Amino acid sequence: MRVSRRRSARALTIAALTTAPLVLAASPPAEAAAVTKIQTTVDIRCAFTTLKQNADWYFPSGRPQGLVWLQHGFARSNGNVTDLATKYAGAGYLVFAPALPSANLLGCTLQNIGNNTDFLNNVADLFGKASDPSDKLGRSLAAAKSKAGRPEVTMPSTTVFAGHSAGGEAVEYVAQRVRSTYPAAWAGLRGLVLLDPVKSFIGNNTDAALGGLDGTTLPILTIASPPYICNNSGSGTDALQTRLHRPFVGVRLTTGAHTDAEGASTDSVGTLACGTPQDKNVAALQTLAVGWARDDFNGTRTADYYPGGGYYQGLLGAGTIQTLPGAS
Repeated sequence: MRVSRRRSARALTIAALTTAPLVLAASPPAEAAAVTKIQTTVDIRCAFTTLKQNADWYFPSGRPQGLVWLQHGFARSNGNVTDLATKYAGAGYLVFAPALPSANLLGCTLQNIGNNTDFLNNVADLFGKASDPSDKLGRSLAAAKSKAGRPEVTMPSTTVFAGHSAGGEAVEYVAQRVRSTYPAAWAGLRGLVLLDPVKSFIGNNTDAALGGLDGTTLPILTIASPPYICNNSGSGTDALQTRLHRPFVGVRLTTGAHTDAEGASTDSVGTLACGTPQDKNVAALQTLAVGWARDDFNGTRTADYYPGGGYYQGLLGAGTIQTLPGAS
């Protein structure tokens, strides 16, 4: 089979991306007109140093109903998740989107390229101590709300972690670390939303984290694209289906791309390497990702976002999604 020039060009850039109450009708994520985005920094310990990482905060118009940590993928930036972040904030949530390194001589990286567990433990420490205004995450929020002119905003006590690509593995690991080390913060963690998660080539962060979380009642759901090189042949989704003993662990977008989670904020590097997101897939991803998070925060199960519900069955009937079961 002849390989096209376009496919060859994609191959050259792959490495840069991969090493309850019932509601009758689903509502699309809220528009971002009332959302305020503030760029600031957050301190994260790295071995014997402290990194001052870029961090974006997204403020909803009213009192935040919870905190969403939204983590970008490998070799990507927090700017690449702006589209989804504004949807979460438009739905009423305070969003924290930090930039985490993809390369660091001390091993302080988003994905595991040696041993990044100490660094991810330090990321977990942000959330473990989030209730302390004088600690690292609290200081970052203080700077952001000062810039935003929102002095009344306080750190929410409930959180949902959402991660794309290698960021999916990171939020799994951090959630398990919070469970084992910070009981008060664990009590406030309401769920994980995984966006085409990818396992690192090195280490067992995904498997170990899911092994620890499997026996809990924490909601964990994924929105995946078909297996291909950009998601390491669906490695993160395969792990989820193997390690989580639950009847439903999410959906696969049948014509999806790894960049669907980035939506309108993807870029030419992402689309050249991994394909251009289709509007129907981005809309489905954003509706489910925000809907699941809302249910996580509220402790509800809105029928439309799950098998058997009208919106879900419409996506299924149109061939937009496939249902992903967990282990039996």
